[in-house]
Amino acid sequence: MSFYDKVYEQVRKIPQGKVATYGQIAAMCGSPRASRAVGYALHFNPMPGIIPCHRIVNRFGGLAERFAFGGKEAQKALLEREGVVVTDYTVDLGKYLYGR
Repeated sequence: MSFYDKVYEQVRKIPQGKVATYGQIAAMCGSPRASRAVGYALHFNPMPGIIPCHRIVNRFGGLAERFAFGGKEAQKALLEREGVVVTDYTVDLGKYLYGR
């Protein structure tokens, strides 16, 4: 299984209303220092409606500046549709982080 496949597998586990960080996904894939590679994988998401890449944020809860599927406004709308509160393009990780 390729690293990208591992990323997609882990991202699919994140439930609606939760987010994960790039670093968190990298660690879940067995490569804790590969957070940038997670970003690259998500940029080439082969199934945007099935692999919820909009649920991935940076380590501070910030939305992706260059969200591949419509920019950070699109990412914000997708998260809000799932009940995630986004303030100034940031998500409260204390409340919404997957695994907490």
